[in-house]
Amino acid sequence: MEPTTQKNYSILLVDDDRFLLDMYTLKFKNEGHTVEAIPDPNLALEKLRKGFLPNIILLDVVMPGVSGFELLETIKKENLAKGAVIVMLTNQGLQEDIDKGMKFGASGYIIKASSIPSEVLQKTLAIAAAQLT
Repeated sequence: MEPTTQKNYSILLVDDDRFLLDMYTLKFKNEGHTVEAIPDPNLALEKLRKGFLPNIILLDVVMPGVSGFELLETIKKENLAKGAVIVMLTNQGLQEDIDKGMKFGASGYIIKASSIPSEVLQKTLAIAAAQLT
């Protein structure tokens, strides 16, 4: 493996599954990234409205109250997290879901069930590297 001169990113991770939230948080932190893990989409929205500006936002789709799609749409509509790379991280793998996420402005779409945590990390960083230049 060649050495990487990888940037350390500020990441907002929104998922109502505490186990996955902890697992992905640990994975990204172990690679030197700063992670804000929030299990509730409304709390995530509140944090963004208060001026939190992450480089990357990872959103689950199926969450109680507000879906990841609705959260993404609000983030875009209110111009929150300007310049952030937003990646849908979900088990909703139907093409129509992927299309919906991309239509709402996601930079990428990762299906949890078909990606181990290290792949989620690498895919997210690849999407970010392509967008944040």
